[in-house]
Amino acid sequence: MTSGAKFLIGVGIGLVFVGLFWSFGGKLLPLGKLPGDISVEKQNFKFYFPLTSSLIISALFSLMMLVMSWFRNR
Repeated sequence: MTSGAKFLIGVGIGLVFVGLFWSFGGKLLPLGKLPGDISVEKQNFKFYFPLTSSLIISALFSLMMLVMSWFRNR
């Protein structure tokens, strides 16, 4: 199998994981409303920084890239 075919298989598997997370992730993991997400609301000021949600998305993306690199190196 060529490296291009392995790459496309890895991308396909990654897209399946993203699609599953997109479908079921909102019910299982309410991104944007997790305990570590920072939200400050005052009279004329609103600040929101989804710290925990950002870390989870980054970890999932890193895991997807790791799986893709396994298919690419074989």
